Amino acid sequence: MKIAIAHQCSDFDSYRAARVKSLFNVESGCDFRREFDLPIDEGEWRLGVVVGPSGSGKTSCGSRLFPGIGIHDLRAGWPGDQPIIDAIAPGGGFDAATAALSAVGLGDVPAWLRPFHVLSNGEQFRAGLARVVCEAPARVVIDEFTSVVDRQIARIGALAFAKAWRRSGGRAVLLSCHYDILEWIEPDWVLDTATGQFTGRALWRRPRIELSVHQTDWRFWPMFEPHHYLKLPRMIAAACFVGVVAGEAVCHVAVSPKFQTGHMRACRLVVMPEWQGAGVGTRFLDAVCERQLQGLNRWGRACPTLFHTSHPGLAAALRRSPRWVQTSAVLYGGNKLKSADEIARARIRIGKPTVGSGYGGHFRAVQGFKYIGEAVPG
Repeated sequence: MKIAIAHQCSDFDSYRAARVKSLFNVESGCDFRREFDLPIDEGEWRLGVVVGPSGSGKTSCGSRLFPGIGIHDLRAGWPGDQPIIDAIAPGGGFDAATAALSAVGLGDVPAWLRPFHVLSNGEQFRAGLARVVCEAPARVVIDEFTSVVDRQIARIGALAFAKAWRRSGGRAVLLSCHYDILEWIEPDWVLDTATGQFTGRALWRRPRIELSVHQTDWRFWPMFEPHHYLKLPRMIAAACFVGVVAGEAVCHVAVSPKFQTGHMRACRLVVMPEWQGAGVGTRFLDAVCERQLQGLNRWGRACPTLFHTSHPGLAAALRRSPRWVQTSAVLYGGNKLKSADEIARARIRIGKPTVGSGYGGHFRAVQGFKYIGEAVPG
């Protein structure tokens, strides 16, 4: 495919225009011409990137890649009176929308309940990507890719989108002025509009995210708590773990004993928003649960770990993992009156006034899993 770009405007002769021409020895600014050779007509590919500085012809090039398609605007077409969970593929299934949001790293559930225009730039960027992933068009060109977000969100968001998009059958071309996202996307091809150079997929390799796990107490929980979708008291007798990448605390989970059933219980799993979609959360949870399976805890008890979640994306990830088996799928909370009675009796035993409330009775698709570790070859 050969793309020829030719833009022309008036050749102005005002005093300032003439002085600029004289000072900088520029004859005219009215013509812009570039030609690019993209050998992408043949062969299988899913993701391409057109990268280069502003004014180098990226948008013009992108608009010519798929005739009749145009350039997709991630910010366009969002209703102002609906949460994004209703605005993403409204004619499709609920699971598809939540899966797309989780796949691109927007796993912060309260954000799903807000209209697009009140989200942060990073959340808007990922919501736009989720809509593209969910709709899965056969051809799409996205301009200003990662231009409005900080570089950490840009890299992880690019990684998350690339992983999700490759599960579709379409072709996507991303237009960006940032070179730092290329190795995170691992594109099938790259066109640099600054040099005109075309590069195939072989040179791009995603950096490995080095994650370390540290046991601690509840001191780090206040920074993670705002991003957890439930507000509950801290777990009794729990050991807390924090996942760290390059000196930054990025994920948290707590583990407490459930020895009456021969298990440990993990809860309060949180991955910071700017790291969601990179896969660090499941790696971190696996590492913590493997410690319990090996008996590396203060009780010296080797136990499998139970974990419950109502997050559709996380539940789907655990179902796909050979290290986990699903143990339950409860659609409704427990008996609220029974829970309130148990709470009241417990508070009376310790000499505290009753509170008159309990947990349960609401719709909450809680799914239970057990960590079993790597299968041992027979």
